[in-house]
Parts: sequence; C-alpha cells; structure tokens
Amino acid sequence: MNPIDQAISFYKEEVEAADLYTYLAKVEKNPQTKSNFEALAKLEKAHAKFWHQFLKDRNIEIPKEKSRKLRLFTYKILRTLLGSKLFVTILEMNETTSTESYYRYFNEASLTEEEKLILSKIIEDELEHEKMFSRQKDKFSIENIRDFILGMNDGLVEILGTVTGLSAVYPKSPITVGTAGLVVGVAGALSMAIGAYTSVRSQRQVNEGIKKKMELLFRVSKDRAKEEFLNKLSESGIPEDIGREIVNKLSDNEDAMTNLLTEEISENEIKSALYTGIAYLVGLVFPVLPYFIITSSSLVALAFSVIFAAIALSIVGIIVSVASESLSIKGKVLEMVATGLGAAVLSYLFGTLVQKVFGISA
Repeated sequence: MNPIDQAISFYKEEVEAADLYTYLAKVEKNPQTKSNFEALAKLEKAHAKFWHQFLKDRNIEIPKEKSRKLRLFTYKILRTLLGSKLFVTILEMNETTSTESYYRYFNEASLTEEEKLILSKIIEDELEHEKMFSRQKDKFSIENIRDFILGMNDGLVEILGTVTGLSAVYPKSPITVGTAGLVVGVAGALSMAIGAYTSVRSQRQVNEGIKKKMELLFRVSKDRAKEEFLNKLSESGIPEDIGREIVNKLSDNEDAMTNLLTEEISENEIKSALYTGIAYLVGLVFPVLPYFIITSSSLVALAFSVIFAAIALSIVGIIVSVASESLSIKGKVLEMVATGLGAAVLSYLFGTLVQKVFGISA
C-alpha cells in the first residue's frame, strides 16, 4: 500500500474508532468505563482530524463517510456473546496493530517535522490505549472463560467421536446413535464438572497447606523459614546470591514470603464446575442434534453432525485465539477443526472394525 492509500486507511480507521467508542460510551453503565470510552472517542476524533489535514495538505480528496450502523451493531452482538473481557481483548489487539502500523509509517513515510511531532504523539496515545485496555480487562469478573472453552471443546470432540463410531455400527438407527451419544455426553459432563471442582479445590488446599507450613516455621524457627524460602527461589531458577538478597530484604515480612511461595486461587470451585459441565453439554448438542432430526440414516445425520461440529469448533478456535492475544486465528481454527474431525475419522474406522469383527448390524 502506498503512503497516500495508507493515510486514507488510517483516517477511516480513526473515524470508525471514534464512532465505536462514542457508541460504547453511550451504552456503558459503569461510570469509570464510560468515562474511559468518552476519553478514547475524543482522542480518536483528534487523530482523525490530523489525517484529514494530512490528506488535505496533499490535495487528496477526503473519502466520504459511509454508514457504520452495521459495524456498530456487530460490535454490540460481539460484546454480548463474548462478554466484556474477550471484547476488550479484541479492542486491545486492534490498538496494538494500529501502534505498529503508525510506527512503520513514522519511519518510512515522507513527513514534515510538525507532522512527525504530531504522529509521535498519536503513537503515544495508542500505547496509552493499550495500557487502559489491559487495566480494564483485569477488572472484569468473567474468570471461567477457560473452563467454558475447554468444556465445550471436550464435549464437541468426544461426542463427535462417539456418534461417528456408532454411526458405523448402527448405520440405519440414528435414534440409537443419538441416544447413546446423549447418555455418554451427560456422563461426560458430570465427570468434567467433578474434575474441575476437584482440581480447583485441590490447588486451593495445597496453597493453604503451604501457608500453614510457613506460618509454623516462622513461629518455630525464622531462620529455617528463610532457608525454605531460599530453596524455593533457587528451584525457580533465581541465582543464589540474588535469592539471598531477596530473603534478607523480606526477612521480617512473613506475608510477602508466603504469597511468593503460593499461587493465589481466585476461582470458585463450584462456579468452575458449573461452567465446565454446562459448556460440555453445549458442546455435545452440535454433533448429537442431527440424529434426532434425521431419522432415516445415521450416515446422513453424521454428515450434518460433522458440519455442525466443524462450525462450532471454528467458533471455539476464534475465541481461544482472541483470548490468547497472540495465536493466529486462521491457524487455531484449522488446528481445532483438523483435530476434531481427525478424531471423528479414527472413531468411524474403529466403529467399522467393531462391526466387522463382531458381526453387528442394525
């Protein structure tokens, strides 16, 4: 893209961003977040004004503004579906991309000294945007996105594999396949929920045990407690001389030492279990549903089951990619779909083998 076309693109992006933040400020109920969005809208309008003047000074026709109602509506739906935490992550990723593009333009394009000064200030603003989103993201209360994603993914892949294998065994009985998949799915959901509950609770109990041990050591022998702390620092890869310096500076701060030795568990085990179990049930719906709709052939139902599962796996892949802030969306989606459908293919082959070996027909 040549410098002029890129400047036009920057102008459009800033205008769209200003509209987005203005809209978000209107619908936001939290006063602090509302104020942040209003401040961002004001900044983005100033940035758009710079690019407008930049293009005007070079006698470039300013693009006519198009209606952005559909885009704003899409963002509204995204925020509702993904929740505030993931939505803010998307905005943060956009700001990171803008910052990198502006920095390249600052170094490569032909700019006046005044334009360089203003653009450097714009880059500073964009970096501040990233910080604001990072702070805002940390405040949101959605702590079980990971549980939901993992639970839904497991439900999709495991039950798709189940119904695929059973379709080879019972090609003419979709209801049998669907019912079996549903029974296996409910049992799997209960198992996953119990596993999530046990995992979070066990980690909390381990941390409580470490804290009690450190408290006891401090009461009995402060020197022994400091030695224990030094050993933990060494195990984590911190050089001994630096570790001893840390221990000496924290020698009288029992709470600080204990907190550094334990990982704070903010998750609620009951909530984690519910998210995981419900997500598993949501995941099983996609591969199982066609077997209750198409009652003539399990293989026909299987085709729709694979399509539904692929769509659902793609959605999960997008969410995982966005949540990670670093993974390629395309790569993650391909990985999720390939592994899920690969498991289905292997299950079908195994089901066919079982049918041949045991002579099952239905």
